Amino acid sequence: MSPMMFPKMLSSHAEGWDWLMKVHPSVTKMFWMYVVPMSLVPPAMLLYAWSAYHETVNLPTISREMLMGIVTLFYVTELVAVPVMARIIQQLGDVIDARPPYQDAFTLAAVAPTPLWIAPVAFFVPSVLFAVVVALVALVAVSALIYQGVNRVFHMGDDDGHALLLWGSVLAAGLCAWVVMMLLTFVALGWAVS
Repeated sequence: MSPMMFPKMLSSHAEGWDWLMKVHPSVTKMFWMYVVPMSLVPPAMLLYAWSAYHETVNLPTISREMLMGIVTLFYVTELVAVPVMARIIQQLGDVIDARPPYQDAFTLAAVAPTPLWIAPVAFFVPSVLFAVVVALVALVAVSALIYQGVNRVFHMGDDDGHALLLWGSVLAAGLCAWVVMMLLTFVALGWAVS
């Protein structure tokens, strides 16, 4: 999959999504060749940010081993979240009497969080405000990817009210999963600090 497809996938039902649905990557291939490496970016950037800025940003001091445990937990939750979200996406199709194959739901669940996986690259800039702005822009991009992807995965038209209902449902489920991942990370951090 070319990185140049993602800007097109944000604004078009056809660009990129048609290619992805035509190529129809297997769940195993998509997981190992896309989800696993992309999920490494946030933990790696958390390690970088912690080692580069923890003294200047007044972060609590924890050992390197504790930090490795926290980022490992975060990485594992990312890997678990994608197949769980794929199953949820598939189940949400029952609301509109359209159930896509698990493979298509997995593709949407794997592609949609891409902006959130890339956003931590903003940690190279030593600014909390910049990182927050990038994270918010990533959330908007995720929302657009879900909207465009729902139309392709569930074979819906632009004027279909069901597409909006499903988009909102998938987005809400994804945001809930993201919040749970953040809470697990903060709970682990709180446990490491205490």
